[in-house]
Amino acid sequence: MITVLSGGTGTPKLLQGIVKTIDPDKINVIVNTVENTYVSNLYIAADIDTVLYTLAGIINEETWYGIHDDSFITHEMLKKLGCPELLRIGDRDRAIKIQKTLLMEKCTLSQAVNIQRKNLGVKSRIIPMSNDQPNINIITDQGNMKFHEFLIEHQGKPDVLDIEYTNVVPSEDLIVTIEDSEMIIIGPSNPVTSIGPIISMEGVVKALKNSYVVAVSPIIGGRPVSGPAAKFMKALGFEVSCVGVANMYANFLDKFIIDVIDSHSKEKIEKLISKVCVTNTNMKTINDKVMLARTILGEII
Repeated sequence: MITVLSGGTGTPKLLQGIVKTIDPDKINVIVNTVENTYVSNLYIAADIDTVLYTLAGIINEETWYGIHDDSFITHEMLKKLGCPELLRIGDRDRAIKIQKTLLMEKCTLSQAVNIQRKNLGVKSRIIPMSNDQPNINIITDQGNMKFHEFLIEHQGKPDVLDIEYTNVVPSEDLIVTIEDSEMIIIGPSNPVTSIGPIISMEGVVKALKNSYVVAVSPIIGGRPVSGPAAKFMKALGFEVSCVGVANMYANFLDKFIIDVIDSHSKEKIEKLISKVCVTNTNMKTINDKVMLARTILGEII
């Protein structure tokens, strides 16, 4: 059994390669939830849904959010009625969000997600990092903001001064899942707002130290694969590079995978992490994703 720590963009791409490399039944995915929110009274678990749709084979690969070939009739009608939404939600995507919201009247988030992944034919287990509602505060030069407020309403433009996580409590069985895994894979998701909240929870770092952990750098050539990771890393005092990510994970990492463009950093990282692998991590095609998955999993397949 392997366990993957995931956010909503880079790691789902990697998951496409992993499920073609090992049996999906042997995969757990622990997913970030600090960005979860409500829109139009619907519970929005963006990263969870991206992982869910990716593993179900219905993800919109142009945006890595929502369902491919979805329609937006409800969203556009709400706008005409004077009820614009901060997030653009497709109609089929909305149906899944409606069901999740209804399920959560009687179930935990974990239970709701488990029902939905089975209904969508997903064999891998998807585990929300928390069943409570953790929060992330983006402290900027324009005041404190929630994640979607910063990223969408303000288009990620304010200068970021600090990042805070609050009410971050691990979901049941999360620690045991990590401890019982043959390998933990930290995918190339934002190290501050996607992976950071997961590893900040009580007991997670201790469990990771007792596990075999491999991470893929989400920074290639000094630039994040996606999203505002650069601003967030700078705000926390980390260099925006694969070396900066290595410093963030060095406390528990056994192996670090960096892109060929960053091969010059290998020797420096080896002072922090004993095993450093240089390969292509820029996942443009399904072959790229499978080859990266095989590089990660080579020791156990």
